[in-house]
Amino acid sequence: MSDDRAITYTLYIQADPSRVWQALTDPALTRRYWGLSFETDWAVGSAMAWVERGARTSDPGQLVLGCVPDRLLSYTWHTFSPQWAASVGVDEELRSELAKEPRTKVTYEIEPVGDTLARLTIRHDGFEPGGTLIGMCRRAWPMLASSLKTLLETGAPLPEPQHETGQGTGGYEAHETRETRETRETRETRETRETRED
Repeated sequence: MSDDRAITYTLYIQADPSRVWQALTDPALTRRYWGLSFETDWAVGSAMAWVERGARTSDPGQLVLGCVPDRLLSYTWHTFSPQWAASVGVDEELRSELAKEPRTKVTYEIEPVGDTLARLTIRHDGFEPGGTLIGMCRRAWPMLASSLKTLLETGAPLPEPQHETGQGTGGYEAHETRETRETRETRETRETRETRED
């Protein structure tokens, strides 16, 4: 479920809450299903560095916002630095567009369901309505959450999709800049009008 400022995604995982927590915080697991790790002590207010494909992204705005082991984890999203963009294959035009948008945050809520299941709710919010980042994250979160679930239930993450464009993973490969999206929408509106007139 999503709106124009947030994405909410809920899934059920055959694992106990402590194992789901471990998958969200342990670098050995996050690298397997997400391709990155976090450097932090997970204390509220602590800084976070994101390490992805050899690039370490740190910024004073990258903080742990909430932490209750096995129940809740919340943090701000990473900074869109040139080093990050180069490591994941994002061009400067897209990086610049992302950097102009407000910093977002992600919150994970973990709840036990019976003896063998956990419900994981992911809420990523604070997006610019109609912005580029929300579109990218709407494409990325289902694959990412499914890979986490698959790893915990089978011992192996989903295979990384092959991208024709050579751009990065996590939704970056299918981005549209605002200008491209507006041009496409204008063209589609014009084509619809022309079709109706015929």
